[in-house]
Amino acid sequence: MYEPPHHREEDLATLHALIDAHPLGLLVSNGPRGPVANAVPFLIDPAAAPKGRLSAHLARANPHWQMLAAAPDDPVLIVFQGTNSYITPSWYATKRQTGKVVPTWNYVMVQARGRARIIEDRDWLARQIGALTERHEACRAAPWAVADAPADFVAVQLRAIVGVEIDIDEIAGKWKVSQNRPAADRAGVAEGLEESGAADALAMAELVRRHGGAG
Repeated sequence: MYEPPHHREEDLATLHALIDAHPLGLLVSNGPRGPVANAVPFLIDPAAAPKGRLSAHLARANPHWQMLAAAPDDPVLIVFQGTNSYITPSWYATKRQTGKVVPTWNYVMVQARGRARIIEDRDWLARQIGALTERHEACRAAPWAVADAPADFVAVQLRAIVGVEIDIDEIAGKWKVSQNRPAADRAGVAEGLEESGAADALAMAELVRRHGGAG
């Protein structure tokens, strides 16, 4: 991933937090006919390995897991996309001063690399499904739990999936949030995003204000 110094994010806790907040990762590996990619919801365990451990599951019918099992020493890439927004030059003070501006796109992203272990142990799968469910049901007033479904139904579902566990060997973050623009341009971007009122725009405006930086 191309990372100019002013866009690089290296704080591990910040990178893990983005994964936790945006857990649908794009799992990419090399297959016999070239790259293979699948979107998979991951769990991050920061303490399980020096740079964290990712866990997920794939449908047994998905051939991607067999490709991973056949090449256990090959690294995989997982891409986590956070908040992103189109940035119009109309928000820049520089537009009014010189007109020498172009549109861009602001975004935050984490990319992790490691080697995938395929797990077919039923107890591991049950724990992974339970933890994933609890993580995303916790905000609901009446959370759904795996135990709410009939046990025989759950058993059938568990037989239809395989687990994937990845100890992160490399992790990189890119926070492209207008740090390369002059202060007046950054202020205009934040104000423009806030005026739109959209949730992603408001989240990006907060990042622009928080990560002020290179002018």
